[in-house]
Amino acid sequence: MAGARPVLIILHGGTGHGEAETMMARARVSAARDTATAALAGGFGAVIMVTSAPRAFEPVPAGMLVDVDPPGEPFDYSARLRGIVARYAIEKPAVMGSGAVPLLGASEFALVCEQLEAGDERLVTNNFYSADLTAWTPGEAIERAGHFERDNVLPRRLRDEAGLAPVVLPRTTVTQFDLDTPSDLAVLAVTEGLPGELAAAVREPGIDTSRCRALMPLFCDPRAQVVVAGRVGSQAWQHLERETACRVRMFSEERGLATAPAGHRARSALGFLLEAVGVEGFFARMAELGDALVLDTRVVEAHMGVTPSREDRFQSDLLNYERIADPFLRRFTEGAAKAPKPVLLGGHSLVAGGLMALIDQSWRENDRRLGLA
Repeated sequence: MAGARPVLIILHGGTGHGEAETMMARARVSAARDTATAALAGGFGAVIMVTSAPRAFEPVPAGMLVDVDPPGEPFDYSARLRGIVARYAIEKPAVMGSGAVPLLGASEFALVCEQLEAGDERLVTNNFYSADLTAWTPGEAIERAGHFERDNVLPRRLRDEAGLAPVVLPRTTVTQFDLDTPSDLAVLAVTEGLPGELAAAVREPGIDTSRCRALMPLFCDPRAQVVVAGRVGSQAWQHLERETACRVRMFSEERGLATAPAGHRARSALGFLLEAVGVEGFFARMAELGDALVLDTRVVEAHMGVTPSREDRFQSDLLNYERIADPFLRRFTEGAAKAPKPVLLGGHSLVAGGLMALIDQSWRENDRRLGLA
């Protein structure tokens, strides 16, 4: 397919039917369509949209092919991916989810093409240990990668089981930002320079940016202190150290939670505090520690042993506590909404690329206020 040029495979499915889930699905469709345009402009020969919702992508843009999931069959990620690569005889495939790295532009996709052209038996990824985008050559190497259920382990499988040499893209806001939850959508809603369809998607009426707006000036204020907690990686930590004027109080816990082995029991220092002082006391303590809190709630949930629905989690990210069915998450989200200092709730992406994007936008606006831009 498309000769020897790389082909981008975008998977879009499992979106759910809740109000917040539906909002996220619409945003992911917009992100995927913009991503397809950027990939084609960056040198990819074609884009294959793998989805159970083909109508969401109508009209289908030039250069995109829609491959519909077989109805009624359980979805098997690795089998579906192997089938696509084999059916279209793709020599240089790249794969990502519909909300993955939505800020990636033509220049970044051109870099992926260059790396694939530079030699055989190699893979290119934005994050070796938790990938959002993975490209590789030869395509048939996927047959040696075994079975896997998530895309974030693919680089390790291609290296360890297929023998491919890894190339990791530079870690920037563009390569690290991921559109996973409504929190990420709120970050995009305050970010300048979005591509066309995504820029329209973030104008949804249900997206509240007021807490992002309250947080952003703090990053530029040497008198302020921001609390960041959750699965915070070294790249986001370094970005905070280099690019903020404020002080940062960091709690980095349960890195690798999503890929932890079966039976792993999550344990969190903030979770123990929550158990000891209750929801209201927890947010009161957080307000004593800083002027705002950015919290990856999935770590607290895992510590407490609760497994809310995705719709509940998304409504929590939006601070819509009255719409949450899970009793614990409802109480916790209400505490966050009524906390004495601004609180941002989200998932891993909020305390990774989301933080980086917020900091970048904070300085753009700060420089304009000071007449420096």
